[in-house]
Amino acid sequence: MSPGQVVWFEIGTTDPEAVTGFYGPLFGWSFEADPDSSVDGRTYTRVIAPSAPWPMGAIQQGDTGGETLNLSVLSADVHADVDRLAALGARVLVPATAVGEVTVFARLTDPRGNVLSLFSRGESAKLAERARATEGDMEQAAAAPQPGTMARFEIGTTDAKTTMGFYAAAFGWRFEKGESADGTPYCNVFTGARWPSGGLWDHSGSPNGADYVMPSFLVSDVAATSAAAEQSGGRVEYGPRTNPDGPGFARLLDPRGNRFGLFSPPERP
Repeated sequence: MSPGQVVWFEIGTTDPEAVTGFYGPLFGWSFEADPDSSVDGRTYTRVIAPSAPWPMGAIQQGDTGGETLNLSVLSADVHADVDRLAALGARVLVPATAVGEVTVFARLTDPRGNVLSLFSRGESAKLAERARATEGDMEQAAAAPQPGTMARFEIGTTDAKTTMGFYAAAFGWRFEKGESADGTPYCNVFTGARWPSGGLWDHSGSPNGADYVMPSFLVSDVAATSAAAEQSGGRVEYGPRTNPDGPGFARLLDPRGNRFGLFSPPERP
């Protein structure tokens, strides 16, 4: 992990049991309470993908201002990044806040109103991560992502120039034009790695276009998982579709109204 990369997601909700009841069976997730961040009768619950060596996200109860599903970006200095992003047009919802020696986090909205979080790893978190990184964990972490994990993210925007300009200046992200299944203008998003970490859809030409930033989760069968989500109270907003380069994908709304994506890699010949 390096600063500027999307490495976490958070689901903010007033009903954690409803959230775990939907996503747990859908993706095979397990959950554990985070005692450092569970305060004042509210719970902060870590989300763990099947067979994963460490959590990939969390459920935040009560203080997010409603139902939200947002991405979290790793920061080397949350205090400095909050000031820098605010100067670029972000709005600060929660200022840089220390959680013991575990982390410093902040919550903001980008210029299009999408919620995002910043967080840094405290020294205790770094030591704990090193302690967990046994040979077996490292082999698993280096292996291809497994179903149920966050494998990509997606940005939808009705103002591509503003959105790309903000994230390029904020985190150094690079946008490269690609192809979409239906002709909607599309860019691959590079956050520092050799391969794209996400995609941006330009909805400026669509009368039903929306602004959002969401995680996409790897599944083995996008159509079957979409159907299972609908049976559990979710709604398919777009797809399932297949891009020209092969991946299957769909965009859905969970029963709380939060967007998330499904993604499957192209079949190998």
